[in-house]
Amino acid sequence: MGRPELPLSPFLNYRWGVTNTLSIVHRLTGIALSLGVLVLAGWLISIAIGPEFYAGSARFFGSTLFKLPLAGWVFCFFFHLANGVRHLIWDAGFGFETAEIKVGGISVVVFAVVATAVYAWIGLV
Repeated sequence: MGRPELPLSPFLNYRWGVTNTLSIVHRLTGIALSLGVLVLAGWLISIAIGPEFYAGSARFFGSTLFKLPLAGWVFCFFFHLANGVRHLIWDAGFGFETAEIKVGGISVVVFAVVATAVYAWIGLV
């Protein structure tokens, strides 16, 4: 009796879907948030250095040029938060039906977009 033919790579068995897309985006937002922490640390260091240095960094961080990456970090924060809660729900044993997985994934994206828009409207404008 011969061995069954197995695919060379596991990805050949899977279709592209909501879950693996959100998993990749979750990792990318985690990387972006790590870079954002470095920017936050730079801002805090500028406060510690003194008022002149802080005034320059405050102009940069308050500029229109900086608002786009700031909005991106806000989106990353809300997406990472919502997807983390989704994983906690999965850890509790809920939400594994196909329809629930899709609704949960779409809910994560909708929440992140709406929360980013609300935050931007309140805080960045």
